[in-house]
Amino acid sequence: MEKIYFIVNPNAKNGSCREIWRNIEIELKKLDISYLAFFTEYPGHAQELAQSIALKAVENQTVIAAVGGDGTLHEVVNGAASYSNITVGFIPGGSGNDFSRGFLIPKKSVDALRLLVDKSSSQTDEIDIGKIQHNELQETYFMNNMGVGFDAAVAKDSNESRMKQLLNQFSLGRLVYVYILVKKLLTFRTIPIEVTIDGKVYRYSNAWFVTVSNQPYYGGGMKIAPAALADDGILDITVVHRISRLKLLLVFVSVFWGKHTMFREVEQFTGKSITIESTGEVLAHADGEAIGHTPLKIQACPKALKILSGKNNPGHTEELKMNDCH
Repeated sequence: MEKIYFIVNPNAKNGSCREIWRNIEIELKKLDISYLAFFTEYPGHAQELAQSIALKAVENQTVIAAVGGDGTLHEVVNGAASYSNITVGFIPGGSGNDFSRGFLIPKKSVDALRLLVDKSSSQTDEIDIGKIQHNELQETYFMNNMGVGFDAAVAKDSNESRMKQLLNQFSLGRLVYVYILVKKLLTFRTIPIEVTIDGKVYRYSNAWFVTVSNQPYYGGGMKIAPAALADDGILDITVVHRISRLKLLLVFVSVFWGKHTMFREVEQFTGKSITIESTGEVLAHADGEAIGHTPLKIQACPKALKILSGKNNPGHTEELKMNDCH
């Protein structure tokens, strides 16, 4: 088979991703697989590496596999999304690993590696991604979800928390999201926000957050958009507003089972083109990574990314075009 390119974040999960890579490398040599590995050295490096690989392999179909957490994969996707010759693989080595949940990628690194090298156990899917326009002309892609408000604040504090490093030592890193969530719940102030979905305007005077999802999971296993499909050409929007702090806590307890949609303060929509605006700047994230503030324009990019997954996920049957995104 063709050479596989690996982009490894050695610092993921408090450095335990180094051991994950050692195990992968042993298996690659056993299987006599041709590969080339690159190690990230700073934030944004994975995106630069992915783009460089894609440019050099522009005439060949090439697999780039991210080894790390969803943040590493997010960077790889942003480096590779504009190149139709790239198929993205993932070997989970982070704390949350929501992408692997959504696409049934095994937790064990050796099992995840099989999806890259064994065509009989993997499925090459063309999935949608979301494109965000922010900070005027800047663009960021997301494969899981993006959000504005409370969840963006929680994601930012979680990524910066020393508690995450401590919990990662016991393979409990995703619990930091719950810890920060409860802590932030006491201090966060709701925001007036305007959401436009395919031309229809929705105004909220006391919103907690708006999340736009491409697949169900975020925040380390929370099923924020239970009905989301990653290949239906649309994005799922969740708005939580006018809800007490105590009741919001109940929402986050029930979200692990996707039952939060039963609360009347939780509204869900679907759409292809979304604009999020506010009177003041409100923090935003993409795949759990801080990207700036409102205003934002989000667009569904149908079947814009090829991935190796562990499932066959038939979605919407409507004919979709990749260039709808560009």
